[in-house]
Amino acid sequence: MNNFNPNIKDLKIKTAEPLSKYTFTKTGGKADYLALPANQEQLSQLLTLANADGLPITILGNASNLIVSDKGIRGLTVILSNMTHITINGNRIIADAGAALIDVAIAAQQHGLSGLEFAAGIPGSVGGAIYMNAGAYGGQTADVVNSATVVDFDGEVKTLTNAELDFDYRHSIIQNGYDAVVSVEFELMPGNQKQILAKMDHFNALRSSKQPLELPSCGSVFKRPKNHFAGKLIHDAGLQGYRFGGAEVSTKHAGFIVNVGGATATDYLNVIHHVQEVVFHDSGIKLETEVRIIGDK
Repeated sequence: MNNFNPNIKDLKIKTAEPLSKYTFTKTGGKADYLALPANQEQLSQLLTLANADGLPITILGNASNLIVSDKGIRGLTVILSNMTHITINGNRIIADAGAALIDVAIAAQQHGLSGLEFAAGIPGSVGGAIYMNAGAYGGQTADVVNSATVVDFDGEVKTLTNAELDFDYRHSIIQNGYDAVVSVEFELMPGNQKQILAKMDHFNALRSSKQPLELPSCGSVFKRPKNHFAGKLIHDAGLQGYRFGGAEVSTKHAGFIVNVGGATATDYLNVIHHVQEVVFHDSGIKLETEVRIIGDK
């Protein structure tokens, strides 16, 4: 492991830091180096210096729809959860990449702006929402994004339009891996505050009644197959309650894998592979993971 210790004002670099402290699953090995920049300037300096030093770079939002290997992540891991500023400008909201998508949806409602109701209960960050075009209940990030400011691993800052972000189902160009989202400009529509809030409350009630929010999880594990629902396929294959180690297919929603106590990332991966095998044998449909799986194998 290189000795990476850049001199960036007010930014501390942590070494051999357990990522289980940051992931929603409460699993994952150590990062060689971990940094949580507070602003674009720190992020740009950090990426430039790490890239010049030849370090692999991994960018995370708030590590919600994510599984980190038990062997951890080599090089520099950057978590953007300290970059949380949100600004309202007319019908537009500019939010830092580390801001919680839920907080942006709440800010929109409070200013009578409609379009982000679907995001009221999505636990990811703004940057993560761009990365995977997060969506729920008929809405998706691509529908409300005007542009995103990104910084590449050479420290160059640029703005990508909605079209340049190349959104698709659970996909954007950010998945190519060379840019980190700095901030996002959402373009919304004027609406009635009470009606927006009622819609958000409705979605949150649905989420609470159907999803295992009381246990650590990585969110929705599998992409929706064409003309099917992953959760129903898993349920029909009799896999709800299937457990390996401390990871279990939720008995509340088959599309989720929960940490019922002491789970490791390997437990999660074993459950995922078992579900994929059984569902394919049962239905002929190959489930693809929506959750991002990263780190040393």
